[in-house]
Amino acid sequence: MNKALGIALLVVGVILLVLGYNESQSFSSGVSRVFNNSPTDRSIWFLVGGGIAAAVGLFLTVTKSR
Repeated sequence: MNKALGIALLVVGVILLVLGYNESQSFSSGVSRVFNNSPTDRSIWFLVGGGIAAAVGLFLTVTKSR
């Protein structure tokens, strides 16, 4: 059960990381960087959420279940 949940979270995390990277390279993020010197909030949330989901998924996948 934990291994299946871990794999699912790992896949979702990687997808969110890819979406966050693509969002940070978008035109709107570029415009936001010009005025605010930071990418859009949406890209930051995608990257943070993807990183957390991937880390938890990796942890659940590699640890032994009881």
